Amino acid sequence: MIVATFKRISPLLILILGLTCGQVALAQEPPASGIPGIPAVTVQPGDGEGAQEYSVTLQILALMTALTFLPAMLMMMTSFTRIIVVFAILRQALGLQATPSNQILLGLALFLTIFIMKPVFEEANRVGLQPYLQEQVTSLEAVELASEPVKKFMLAQTRESDLALFIRMADEQYDTPEDVSFWVLMPAFVTSELKTAFQIGFILFIPFLIIDMVVASVLMAMGMMMLSPIIISLPFKIMLFVLVDGWALIMGTLAASYGL
Repeated sequence: MIVATFKRISPLLILILGLTCGQVALAQEPPASGIPGIPAVTVQPGDGEGAQEYSVTLQILALMTALTFLPAMLMMMTSFTRIIVVFAILRQALGLQATPSNQILLGLALFLTIFIMKPVFEEANRVGLQPYLQEQVTSLEAVELASEPVKKFMLAQTRESDLALFIRMADEQYDTPEDVSFWVLMPAFVTSELKTAFQIGFILFIPFLIIDMVVASVLMAMGMMMLSPIIISLPFKIMLFVLVDGWALIMGTLAASYGL
């Protein structure tokens, strides 16, 4: 459901941007005869040895193409995976099938992800984006500099056993964990996030499971075997969750799990 929602949003943004650019281009007067248009691809030598810089037109094309990978990047490189899995397990533990709705859980997980990842984004903006906007580094150097804070965050949340597993599967050797490539680090990071999310979900399930067992035992003792225990236990589980301020506890636990 989450992936499908983002996949629908990203191409829509690209389409709107493309139509807008097309309307602007049609609104302009056609170039005079003999005047060349904007070149599609222009490659210029960079400052470093063998370095090359591409034209703005090609950079925009690459950016539009990269927008289609935003859903995967959001789930593979941030805290989004852990948060949304915990929310889904919580809803299942409460016995609520569609409340809160998927849209509410998705929005809540997204904004909580932005809150948790804010220091990482600010660091990436400081070391990568701002130097590029000030024309101090090239686009490729800006991407490499901006990826360092994200990589540091992912390494801090990845278990050594998971990282070693994917390094062994990739059949590569690295001197330090910081030298691990993104293609090896991302699956290891997601595996660790899923493991942590299920551990938190297991703890969440215990009190609600106890309520279900108590209600089922009471109904069995009263001979009400035809009455579903879930119907009776649901109000008690909601009351317990509200009395202990469950949403604040879960938000705080998820934020604290990242060191905030």
